[in-house]
Amino acid sequence: MKLLFDFLPILLFFAAYKLAGAYPDAAAAFATQHLGFLVAGGRVGTEEAPVMLATVVVIVATLGQVAWLKLRGRKVDFMLWVSLALVVVLGGLTIWFHNDTFIKWKPSGLYWAMGLSFWISQAVFGRNLLRLMLGEQIKLPDGVWRRLNFAWIAFFGLMGLLNLWVAYSFSRDAWVNFKLFGGIGLMLAFTLAQGFYLAKYIEDEPAAPEGAAAKSPEGS
Repeated sequence: MKLLFDFLPILLFFAAYKLAGAYPDAAAAFATQHLGFLVAGGRVGTEEAPVMLATVVVIVATLGQVAWLKLRGRKVDFMLWVSLALVVVLGGLTIWFHNDTFIKWKPSGLYWAMGLSFWISQAVFGRNLLRLMLGEQIKLPDGVWRRLNFAWIAFFGLMGLLNLWVAYSFSRDAWVNFKLFGGIGLMLAFTLAQGFYLAKYIEDEPAAPEGAAAKSPEGS
């Protein structure tokens, strides 16, 4: 459920883009009628309507995430605040200028912000964010925690570059598909590979003393 909650804005962005792209005339008319006051010139064309409507959806969805957590008295993660700021600013520019360049930079900005937070926490404050998040569940040597931290920094940095490469080298449709399937798929693949790497460092639970397992509750 946590994973679904985190990726919900991306899923809704993808769904809104595909739906609007399937009915461009209706999408343009709807966007012009209801969102014309948000765009320069007051009119949305069929070419730009899908990405603009999807951008509005992702802004509302991210705002909804923050509101939901606040209403339930739960902590809003720092990266969710960063994501909200990026999507509101870059999404707002995309809508106003009829230009999807701004929203295409949003994933890269988020990836780099995450990588930078991991690096600054370790280099400046001497605190390993991965260890702070997972240290109670996994016991690892200090050197392994450091290598994992730098691995995630490198991963986020490369993902930011990869997003821009796809955005500027392929069609908008290809970028939208990559944003969902490529981004999530690579994240899961990296996490899985990390699990295999960590397997040799995670100690097994100590075995029960011989004879203890054989003792029945009635004999205790």
